[in-house]
Amino acid sequence: MLVRWAPAVVVLALTAAALSRYGVRVSDMARFCGYVVACLAVPGTLLVRALYRGDRSRGEELALGLALGYALEVFAYVAARAVGAPLLVLSWPVATYAAFLLVPRLRRHWRSAPATARSPIWWSWSLALVVAYLVVWSAVNFFRTQALTWPALGASYPDMPLHLAFIGELRHHVPPTMPIVAGEPLPYHWFVYAHYAAASWVTGVEPLVLLFRLGMLPMIAALVVLLGMAARRVIGSRAGALTALAAVFLVAAPNLYIGPAGGALVWKPVQSWSSPTQTFGALLFVPVFLLLSDLLENRRLPENGRRNPREWLLLGVFLAAVMGAKATYLPLLTAGLAAVAVAGSVRRRRPHGPALVALGMSAACLLYAQFVLYGGVRGGTTAAPLSLMRVTWGGVVGDGRPLGGPLTTVLGLTLLCVLSGAVAWCGTLGLLSRPRALARPAVVLTLGMSLAGLAVALCFGHPGLSEIYFLQAPYPYLAIVSVYGLVTAVRRSGTSPLPIVCAAGAGAVAAYCIRILCDVRVPLPDGEPLRVLALPYAALLVFVALTAVALAAARRGALRSFALTLVVTSAFATPAAWFTRVLPVTYKTPVNAAEDADRAARAQAMPQGIVTAARWLRDHSRPGDVVATNLHCRLGVDGPCDSRAAWVSALAERRVLVEGWAYATASLDRWSPGQVLWYLPFWDRERLRENEAVFAAPSAQAARSLRDRYGVRWLFVDERLRVPGARLGDAAAPRFRSGDFTVYEVAGPPARR
Repeated sequence: MLVRWAPAVVVLALTAAALSRYGVRVSDMARFCGYVVACLAVPGTLLVRALYRGDRSRGEELALGLALGYALEVFAYVAARAVGAPLLVLSWPVATYAAFLLVPRLRRHWRSAPATARSPIWWSWSLALVVAYLVVWSAVNFFRTQALTWPALGASYPDMPLHLAFIGELRHHVPPTMPIVAGEPLPYHWFVYAHYAAASWVTGVEPLVLLFRLGMLPMIAALVVLLGMAARRVIGSRAGALTALAAVFLVAAPNLYIGPAGGALVWKPVQSWSSPTQTFGALLFVPVFLLLSDLLENRRLPENGRRNPREWLLLGVFLAAVMGAKATYLPLLTAGLAAVAVAGSVRRRRPHGPALVALGMSAACLLYAQFVLYGGVRGGTTAAPLSLMRVTWGGVVGDGRPLGGPLTTVLGLTLLCVLSGAVAWCGTLGLLSRPRALARPAVVLTLGMSLAGLAVALCFGHPGLSEIYFLQAPYPYLAIVSVYGLVTAVRRSGTSPLPIVCAAGAGAVAAYCIRILCDVRVPLPDGEPLRVLALPYAALLVFVALTAVALAAARRGALRSFALTLVVTSAFATPAAWFTRVLPVTYKTPVNAAEDADRAARAQAMPQGIVTAARWLRDHSRPGDVVATNLHCRLGVDGPCDSRAAWVSALAERRVLVEGWAYATASLDRWSPGQVLWYLPFWDRERLRENEAVFAAPSAQAARSLRDRYGVRWLFVDERLRVPGARLGDAAAPRFRSGDFTVYEVAGPPARR
């Protein structure tokens, strides 16, 4: 028994050490861990055992239970917060425990089913090593650079204060609105912030600690286990599934240039601390994929030949959770299910019933999300063909500006980016050696989602490059299918392990050599012809072609030559993974060192006292109070006003009349390709004028105007930005001062609006 638990214990010890090293108290760890286990994982696992009889190990069962726990927690919290009693979120685990203790038919689920598989110890250790790597990756790439204390906290990633502001909004309001511009709607996938809000209410842990340290770790661990489960379902072996996991978390686009590139030439990992919605959505989508694989492929049908309707119910729960967790998944899933329905109907010569039912469920959730949850807004997404490629061009040439030049140049760069993806996932072609495998619903679903994601990324644009998430969402499953293709081709060719290892090594070495010998540096030096960008990729194609010819000439058999060529080509993504994923974890690259220096300089320029002042305001105001501030630009950034400011609403957990406005709906809708979103002016000039008047020319009348028209009760003032001679005491009463910030209270009750 101790041996079985050893991998989990090692990972927990490593995680605790990393968290302690980066400022998390043991009491916070203990309370959060207890909440995740007692209020999410255990009740979720009980429900999974009752609803889903799939083939799985105990660890996979627990990961599924945690994912279901997250989904049900969000729904319960939304209802509890809406009635003004956030701690009622505990009603769902309490009710679950009561049902499984009092109902005789449910008591047996306190034990795993006898048929539950036991994982080999090497598999448990392999999963533990993957999770341990991601913990180290989190510590080095995020914990080290994203501090919990001011002033270093002020130099965090630009989106982190906005995430924190959304958590504060969900802690006090359902339905939520935009906290950085009071009264603006929040048509965003906000379910993960509801989870953080619920966890904060129950555990008492600060939202800042949850967002910057604790909250993502159980999601990442469950994501690893569930993706391993999905890979095992598709590939049929644990060794293949482990290879697929390595591809998911390590493989990157084979960028053959020397120097930092961006845009479509850099693949973001599936897990992301700077985008909690991405990680949360990715986790909740894996059970959808697993359930669909079972339902569409008729796995383990009972004797009556019919599926248990409880599995469809479980699918509906996860679809509803994904609906508000990450907006990118449902459009892709709908496209993938449409492909499955068409392919299945053609193959069977009759409608594919389960695929059509799943398609209807997905389409219904998509329509509800778009027109109800997100209010029918486009959120800045606009039809802008090749917008992502034009932005990628700015990183390649070094001026950072989107390309506005000839279409042929953009198409050439697009071809290079698509070629990078094709090289990394060319293993999918191995399924051609077994057409029946290529027609499996799980494979068709993945390929349909991937092609839809590519189409969206190439045809639409977004000011925050969010179209790239449509490429990112399906790539874990594309990695699984790619490894499945490689395994299929290798098995059918009968190739022994030694040639496979040699082929993979040859591909990796060739990628290094091409990168060094071609010596194409980005950003391009002045005067460098654009055609050199194609040089390393042309060399790659020549190398692959020569490899195929050499293997054919060696008369090793067509299928064996095909399999080895695929292995060689796929291995080109391994050095890219080293440079992109592993190298930054092992030591400071020059790019990382420069970023650290810039972050330290920005931290030194931060104003003092904002955390203390904002916390005082949170403790001495009501959740419905509106705050006005003169702080509208991102702190520590020189040049034009960067309107991604959100620290006041983030730390005070109060709605601000006008703070930063970059990601407000009205601002997103005014963006067009070629513009920089956070440099756009505020759209409501009258509101901004009245807001600024109380700070530039303070008077009781100006304060009353804000109070009566907008419900403003507090002024949060950055004293460094005050107009000389302006006497704010004439407009409001000073209540608290900390460093560079003062909090004023506007007299009298706000008028009803």
